[in-house]
Amino acid sequence: MIEYPGFDPVALRIGPLAIRWYGMMYLVGFVAAWWLAQRRCRRPGSTFTPEMVYDMIFYCCLGVLAGGRLGYMLFYGWQNVLADPLYIVRIWEGGMSFHGGLLGVCLAALLFARKHNRSFAEVADFVVPLVPAGLFAGRIGNFINGELWGKPSDLPWAFVVDGVARHPTQLYEALLEGLVLFAALWWYTSGPSARQSGRATGLFLAGYGLFRLLVEFLRLPDQHLGYLAFGWLTMGHLLSLPMLIVGLWLLMRPAGRPA
Repeated sequence: MIEYPGFDPVALRIGPLAIRWYGMMYLVGFVAAWWLAQRRCRRPGSTFTPEMVYDMIFYCCLGVLAGGRLGYMLFYGWQNVLADPLYIVRIWEGGMSFHGGLLGVCLAALLFARKHNRSFAEVADFVVPLVPAGLFAGRIGNFINGELWGKPSDLPWAFVVDGVARHPTQLYEALLEGLVLFAALWWYTSGPSARQSGRATGLFLAGYGLFRLLVEFLRLPDQHLGYLAFGWLTMGHLLSLPMLIVGLWLLMRPAGRPA
């Protein structure tokens, strides 16, 4: 078993300014998404230009930050806001919801699609292979922050936190939602099967939904929420199941039908 080192959440101090690892991981995710998008838009047959990528990343950044924070407040942290209304703006302390960020990115993609006269499905299929890079960086940020631990474990890679060995569920999610999902999407969108509108989006939704559902069985529920039902159902289960269903529908619908 591995003793958790207890990282300092602050990466760098410049006078009164404290730059936190959690915020830096979001910056890493956005830069990686921009770099990958630049590569994708230069593929033969791409209808996206490098100039459009800058615009799209700007829209998506706003969607991730606003949607992620508001989603966390709605799904997980409303009690914190009631106790301290300024908590909603302290993003650097953690407290972002992937599902809220997803809704924010969907709205951003819709606005971007209207501005550039594209379909929502076309924009979504271009964006989803970029998302796992941000998911990977965000989960590493969770690990550094020492949050979102799993249940007790006796596995050799378990981390000892406050005297208890636990599943490093942040790292499980970084591996599955980040590396594995990225590899699957990058490979899939390189082949002809992804040309069917909405298929890449379907693979992303189904892949993330499945991986998140599985990890939720090992992850501790949020302390102020606990299990919602049956002694195992968490908010993560409740929010991820629709993603799996919609993703499978997009993948299995007959060819030629619009997404």
